[in-house]
Amino acid sequence: MATADAVLVLTGAFDPTADLVIEELNRRGTPVFRADTAWFPSRLALAASLDGAAGWGGTLATERRVLDLSAVRSVYYRRPTAPEFPESMSAEARSVASAEARRGFGGLLSALPCRWLPPPGRAADAEYKPFQLRVAAESGLRVPRTLITNSREAARGFAAAVGTPVIYKPFTPIRGTLDGRSVAVYASVLAADDIGDPSIATTAHLFQEWVPKAYEVRLTAVGRQLFAAEIHANSASSKVDWRSDYDNLTYRICEPPAAVAQGIRRMLDQLALPYGAFDFVVSPSGEWTFLEVNPNGQYGFIEQATGLRITAAICDYLEGGEPA
Repeated sequence: MATADAVLVLTGAFDPTADLVIEELNRRGTPVFRADTAWFPSRLALAASLDGAAGWGGTLATERRVLDLSAVRSVYYRRPTAPEFPESMSAEARSVASAEARRGFGGLLSALPCRWLPPPGRAADAEYKPFQLRVAAESGLRVPRTLITNSREAARGFAAAVGTPVIYKPFTPIRGTLDGRSVAVYASVLAADDIGDPSIATTAHLFQEWVPKAYEVRLTAVGRQLFAAEIHANSASSKVDWRSDYDNLTYRICEPPAAVAQGIRRMLDQLALPYGAFDFVVSPSGEWTFLEVNPNGQYGFIEQATGLRITAAICDYLEGGEPA
């Protein structure tokens, strides 16, 4: 393949969001090399050398394609999965191989002198909800009153203090199977009896005040560009967490208030991120409240529903356009 000014896309085998970007880059004639870190080392070969100030050079190769590492202009870091090793390896050997792959293979990729969307280390830091809530507040965005605890008594005290319904949210996406069915844990409104549930003591829990909502907003930031869409929930479950019922959502393009737009850009600057998928609640009076930001979050469903040109903005950035 011609690799001059190539974009390296790192993601798993199934990723419709990455597909949108790859299709657009192909349409523009920009070389793309897609790989999953799970392919290393059995299906992805690395050979790189350092020659003084010239930096790292070498190749990344599959059975069919070879990427010249010196030709990588940018990396689109979506959702790659962990390197995979033969089952025949002992647990101890797999542990060592995994650590070496992370520091060797992953370290080499991070050493490439190119732009990342998003930089993986900064994205990993921004995944911590307590951190992003603090940064959001410091950036001038309104945030809900929040408690993190494993104390039943503290949870009860928080519920009494806020005087509104209390929301429970997991810190990380929780998905799996139960009795052969796919299940997921979404945000939920807690009843009074739930506030003192003994299971609270088993780990950290995040509780927030219920913020009255007219609708929610998914705002996708690419560099300095902001693409906002209202999300209107039309079922009981989606009114609590719209991710639980996509079939009963409608969308409308909107513009964030100037103060909110300024806060978002301050937050991205502080997090040193060029991209973020932000979620807000908008109250009946029009006040915007920050909920969370996903540093490599989905946007395809918003683009499909509204026509916002988010993919084009991402490709512009990957091709060396507007700086973060």
